[in-house]
Amino acid sequence: WLIAEGDALKVIDTHDSDTPISSGGKQKPLLTIDVWEHAYYLDWKNERPKYLDAVTGKLIDWKFASENFERAGGWTYPAS
Repeated sequence: WLIAEGDALKVIDTHDSDTPISSGGKQKPLLTIDVWEHAYYLDWKNERPKYLDAVTGKLIDWKFASENFERAGGWTYPAS
């Protein structure tokens, strides 16, 4: 999970279908990557690093994550 906690960005992991929301804290989830084998095995077999490269390089909508961060009260960036 990429989360906003106050004005800080953090990367955390959760176990057994837990989420930052269910933890009851002030963590605001911005995006997540499922790395359990069920998420990638049919397409990538045992190639988790290749799956992660594809997700982070081609599939994540970083603008969406940035907008989530702004809605969570994080920093704001000038439009480019």
